[in-house]
Amino acid sequence: MAARQSISLLILSICFLCSTHTELAAGKYNPVLNAGDPAPTWEKLPATDGKTYSSDSFKDKDVLVIAFTCNSCPYAVDYEDRLNRLAQKYATKDSPVGVIAVNVNLVPADSLEKMKAQAEKKKFVFPYLFDKTQKIGQQFGATRTPEFFVLNKDRKVVYMGAMDDATDASKVKRDYVAQAIEAALAGKQPETQETIAIGCNVRYKRIRRKK
Repeated sequence: MAARQSISLLILSICFLCSTHTELAAGKYNPVLNAGDPAPTWEKLPATDGKTYSSDSFKDKDVLVIAFTCNSCPYAVDYEDRLNRLAQKYATKDSPVGVIAVNVNLVPADSLEKMKAQAEKKKFVFPYLFDKTQKIGQQFGATRTPEFFVLNKDRKVVYMGAMDDATDASKVKRDYVAQAIEAALAGKQPETQETIAIGCNVRYKRIRRKK
């Protein structure tokens, strides 16, 4: 009986340590990253402008904003003008800030060709990347469209979550991404480092378990 109790206590201790480790490794809403973590890097991804971009393409930027978005989500579409205005304000040619958007959905409405059409229609002023492997989304722990990540000069995550505090643009009181950009440019941490992203689920490909 004593041996069984010891084994049970050992199993419970292991479970507790595993759950604690999981909580420490991820944010409150993000399943992978926590604020302050080094941001994942990525290799060449095609964009709607015909170019390819890697994380090194933005190494000269002191701040990098990454927006996970798509064509097929109405929430993401509603934020396109706001994202464009953000890039126009902060990510001009010689600015220390970079702004990019990334799509990882694999449905026909979110194909690279459809992305090119949308980028041209809305006159995007930022690179719009496509990752058919979906790895960049998984590594960032992106679960919604739109979902935003702000990285500082050391490429650590200073903010992740929603762009602002209201899906209705006329009711926005706090622009979390803009506040994070300003803080990062000043070498500081933003007051808010994580919020829950509101939008459609990222459509990750399901991997069937082998029998």
